[in-house]
Amino acid sequence: MADIVTRTFDILDRYQREFPREDALGGKKNGGWYTFSTEEYYLKSHQFAMGLLALGLKKGDKIVTVTNNRPEWNFADMGMAMAGVIHVPIYPTLGEEEYLYILEHAEVKMVIAGDAKLCEKMLPIVKQFPNIREIYAFEEVSGFKNYEEILQFGEEKRETLWKTLEEIKQSITPDDLATLIYTSGTTGVPKGVMLSHQNLVSNFVAHSKMHDLGKEHRVISFLPLCHVYERSMNYHFQYKGMGIYYVGNLSQIIPAIKEIKPHMFNSVPRLLERVYDGFIAKGKELQGVKQKIYFWALDLTRHFEYNKRYSPLLKLKIKIADKLIYSKWREALGGNIVYIVSGGAALQPRIARVLGMAGMCTLEGYGLTETSPVIAVSNPSNMEMLVGTVGPILDGMQIKIAEDGEILCKGPGVMQGYYKAPELTDEVIDNEGWFHTGDIGVLVDGKYLKITDRKKEIFKLSGGKYVAPQMIENKLKASSLIEQAMVIGAGEKFASALISPNFELLHDWCAKQKIHFRDNQELVQIPQVISQIQKEVIEINKTLGLHEEIKRFRLVCEEWSPNSGDLSPTLKLKRNVITEKYKHIIDDIYSVSRN
Repeated sequence: MADIVTRTFDILDRYQREFPREDALGGKKNGGWYTFSTEEYYLKSHQFAMGLLALGLKKGDKIVTVTNNRPEWNFADMGMAMAGVIHVPIYPTLGEEEYLYILEHAEVKMVIAGDAKLCEKMLPIVKQFPNIREIYAFEEVSGFKNYEEILQFGEEKRETLWKTLEEIKQSITPDDLATLIYTSGTTGVPKGVMLSHQNLVSNFVAHSKMHDLGKEHRVISFLPLCHVYERSMNYHFQYKGMGIYYVGNLSQIIPAIKEIKPHMFNSVPRLLERVYDGFIAKGKELQGVKQKIYFWALDLTRHFEYNKRYSPLLKLKIKIADKLIYSKWREALGGNIVYIVSGGAALQPRIARVLGMAGMCTLEGYGLTETSPVIAVSNPSNMEMLVGTVGPILDGMQIKIAEDGEILCKGPGVMQGYYKAPELTDEVIDNEGWFHTGDIGVLVDGKYLKITDRKKEIFKLSGGKYVAPQMIENKLKASSLIEQAMVIGAGEKFASALISPNFELLHDWCAKQKIHFRDNQELVQIPQVISQIQKEVIEINKTLGLHEEIKRFRLVCEEWSPNSGDLSPTLKLKRNVITEKYKHIIDDIYSVSRN
C-alpha cells in the first residue's frame, strides 16, 4: 500500500495520495507568502534525489544543511532520504570549532546553506575540506550555486536516473541510517546521534495519534528543523495531511500567527513565557474596572486542570471570563489554536493553566535527540493529561525508574548509537538495551511522567537549547585572571557564570594599574576589575554558539578549594554547594529577566 510508512520518504506517497492540497508547504519571501502543493513537493523531492545521484553522491554519503526554517528544506531532506544520502542538519548559530569538528567527523561531501550570511560564514570553514566540492544556497546568493541547480540537473537526467532512484528507494530498509544529528557533550565535543528511518518513523507515527487534526488544518513551524523535536513534528504534520507554513525569523512569529491563523504549533517554554508576559502587560495597560476584571479572569486560571469537573458557579465565572478576556487571548494567537506543543525544557504550570483555560490545550512532552525524540507526551485523544507533568509514556516506548531515580527507556525510537563512538554508546545504553537519559523523574499516579532533576551537568535553557557547562568553564579558566568558574542558567533564558578570580595575578594587575582596595570583597566590585574580566569573557564568547554565550557574570570574593568545601578532592566543582552558597547572587543575576 502506498500509504504505509516505514521510511521517512514514504510520507510523500501518503501525503500526495491521501491529502492532496495546494498549501502543503508554505514560506515567506519579500513580505508575501508562497506555497508548494503536495504534487510539487513530491516532484521537487524526486528531482533533488536524482540531482544528487547525477552529481555523484552515493548511498551513505553525508550532506550538511545549515539554514533557518524554509519549505525548501523538505525537498533536500526527502531527496537525501530517497537517494540513501545521510542528512546532517546543524544549527546556524554554532561556533567555528563545532562546524569544523562536525564537517570532519561526519566526512561531509556537500553543504547547503540558507542565505548569504550563512554562505559567507561557512565558506572559510568549507575551504579547509577538499572533499567538499560545493556550497549550495537555498536563496539566491551571488557567487554561490543555488539548490535549484540540483533540481534542474535531476530533471535533465530523469530519463536515465528515474529507474536507478527507484531501485535505491527499494533497497532502503527501515533500519538504514537516515540522519546524523550532532549534540554537544560534557567535553564540548559534539556527538553524532545515529537515527534510522525506523527510529524517526516509529516516533512520529506514535505521537501523531495524540490528536484528531488533519487535512483541514494548518500549522506554523518556527523552531529549528535541525533539532529532532521540530523535525519529528514536521513529519507528524505531513503524515496527518496538515499544511505547514515555515517562519525563518523568530521576530516574525506573531505576524505569521495572525496571518496564517494556525490550528497548532510547536514551542518551547521561553516563547510561551513571552506570550504570558504579553498577557500580563496587556492587563497592566488597562485602568479601573477593566483592569480589575482582566486580573480577576487571569486569577481564575489557577483553577484549571484537565479532566476537572468545575462547580456550576465556577463554570459561570469561566464563561463570563471567556467572553470578556480569554476570547481576546485566543484572537491574539490567530483565533484558531487548538493545541500548542511544548518541549525542550520544563513548562511552568501557571502558563499551561492560562493557555488551557483559554481553550488552547498545551501538550507538554519530553524526550532526547537519542530517543528520536519523544519518550512521553500529553495525549488529548484519550484525555491523558496532567498539568506539571510531561504526560503518559508514548506508545511503543517503555520506561523504568532506576534506583537513583534516573529515567531509563527502551523502544524503537532509541538511537542506533553515537557515530564512530561505540564506547560513548556503551556508556548510555546498557547490556539490556536500556537507554540512560541522565534525567531524574517519577511517575505520578503510576502514569504521568514528571521530570524532577538533571542527573548530568549539562542543562537546558528555557528556550530548549542545551548548555554544556564544563566545556565553557574550561575555556573561562584558560584566562590567567580566572581561577575557577561555574556556568549557570538551567531553566533560565540565558547562561551566566560565577567567577572566582586568580587573586594573586589580579592583585599584581591592580598594582600596575594603581588601583587600591581594602580586601578581595572590595576588589571584585571595582568597575575597572569587572571591565577587565568582561574583556576576557567577550573573547571567550566569540568561540561559543549563541545560546552558550555568557550574558552576565558575577565575581565572588572567595577562593574555591577543597578546604573551602567548594571543590571536591579531585578539584571538581561541588555545584549544589556553590549554588546554595551564592543563591543571593544568582537570584540577582536573573531577577530582571524573570520579571
